[in-house]
Order: sequence, then C-alpha cells, then structure tokens
Amino acid sequence: MKQNYQMQTDGVMTELNGSRKRLLLQSCCGPCSSYVLEYLSQYFDLTVLYYNPNIQPRAEYDKRLFWMEQVLSRYNGAVEIMPCDYDGAAFEALALGLEAEPEGGARCTKCFELRLRETAKRAKEGDFDFFCTTLTVSPHKDEQRINALGFALEKEFGVRWLPSDFKKREGYKRSNELTRTYGLYRQNYCGCLFSRSRNEETGGDEKNDGLRDKNAENT
Repeated sequence: MKQNYQMQTDGVMTELNGSRKRLLLQSCCGPCSSYVLEYLSQYFDLTVLYYNPNIQPRAEYDKRLFWMEQVLSRYNGAVEIMPCDYDGAAFEALALGLEAEPEGGARCTKCFELRLRETAKRAKEGDFDFFCTTLTVSPHKDEQRINALGFALEKEFGVRWLPSDFKKREGYKRSNELTRTYGLYRQNYCGCLFSRSRNEETGGDEKNDGLRDKNAENT
C-alpha cells in the first residue's frame, strides 16, 4: 500500500514542537531546492549537500551548482553548503550493465541509493539529526522508492531519515513559481546522459511535463 509521506513529514514537525534540529539536505539543483529550502528552513537548521555524480557532462554539473549557490545566497548564510567534489566515476561504475534500463528503472534506483548513501554517511560523520533529499519535489521521481531507500539507510547509519513528498500541497508548483521569480536556469533532463538522450528522442521536457496528478500533489 502506498504511503502518504507528506503526512509522515507533518508527524515529524509535530514531534519537534518548535525544537530546531540539524538536517543535511541532498540537493539535486536550484529549482528543486527553491521550495524545499523555503519549507524546511522554517523547522530545521539546514546544510545542503550537492552530491550528484550522475549529472553529465561536467559542465552541466558546474552550471547547476552555480544556480544552486544563487538560491542559497538568498538565505544570507543561514543555509550552509557542504563542500563536495565531482564524483562522476561513481555513477559510471554503477551504470555498468544497466545501460539499456529505461528511465525510472533499476539504474535510477541505484542512482538514488548512491546519492542518499553519501548523504547518510556525511550526516553520520557530521553529527546531524536528520538527512533528506529534494528529489521528491519532482513529479518524475518515485517518492515511494526514495523514501524506502532513506529508511533503509537510516537503519544502516543511525541517522534519522526525514520522510517527504515535497511535490504535495502544490510544492512542485511553488518550485516553478520561485524558479521564475529568482530567474533560475532550469534543466530539461534529470542529469545523466541516458536521461538526456531519452528526452531528445521523445521530445520530453522535465520543466514542463509536470503536474500530471494534481489530486495526488495536493493531498
């Protein structure tokens, strides 16, 4: 049975009862982070980890990092960024043998796990109270799979996973609004060259192919 992770987020916020905890947030890009930071900064002391070895080519990685930093600059130092080197070889290694997988398949699951595992590891090392990701704000990402991975890593590393489905309650719509307001660059593919090739073949566009289930987003 599908879980309502927004309700689980609500439960954590109620539990905190105004007590601010430290949260390490894996960020995939500026547009997705825009709403998530606006929302979570009300409850947590945030540090962003831009760990995305899947983003190809390197110039695209650097471009998205630049715009991520533009979003962070709006918080005047209240949200920190954790230094992180580009680790493209890690994604290339996990993709071996999975080149023919469709978008959303096993390769994507491995990619989610790679990024969340590094986040959990760094959260443990940095004595954070929680870790989380911006990925669930996208209607293209499977929040059930992402949260299942997060909870498994919580058990492994001993750092609490913040469950989320940030696309709900018009979170994705708000990210679009903030992207326009901030004048952010918004990519039209997830990150890896496999996803870029798929978009080129199908004419897909992640920045416009969005609100496919408005009822699900607003629950």
